[in-house]
Amino acid sequence: MTGMKEGAGEDPFAEDDADPEPAVDEPTVDEGTVDESATRTTTEPEPTATRSDERQESDQQESLQIPYKFRRDGVQDGRDRVPLFLQKDTKSDERDAQRELEDRFDDDVSLTDLREAVVKAGLEHLDEVEANLEEWGYGMTFDE
Repeated sequence: MTGMKEGAGEDPFAEDDADPEPAVDEPTVDEGTVDESATRTTTEPEPTATRSDERQESDQQESLQIPYKFRRDGVQDGRDRVPLFLQKDTKSDERDAQRELEDRFDDDVSLTDLREAVVKAGLEHLDEVEANLEEWGYGMTFDE
């Protein structure tokens, strides 16, 4: 006896001699040929959708129903932190734009949301971005 209560130390994977399962007849195969049906185990059906696929679909449906502003825990939720360095004039323009948009929405506008919206708008209007970059000297060459 091992000093343990019966059942507590039993091996749950030990074979039970009380009621052995009946033997299953294995198909016979000639040694010269291979019968694929004999060597094949049961095939599992391919999953139609994985959990991550289902989660993505659920997230997409949710994002179509609930605007980002309301389904997040905070303005940093779902965003990577990226440093932003602005010139003084740009910072002033940013504050003016924030005030104007708050007036339009009659609601507070997060500076983080404003900055991302400005970046997205800029990405949709690359000609205007190009014009700003040209003002800063992009596209100029100095030949001596």
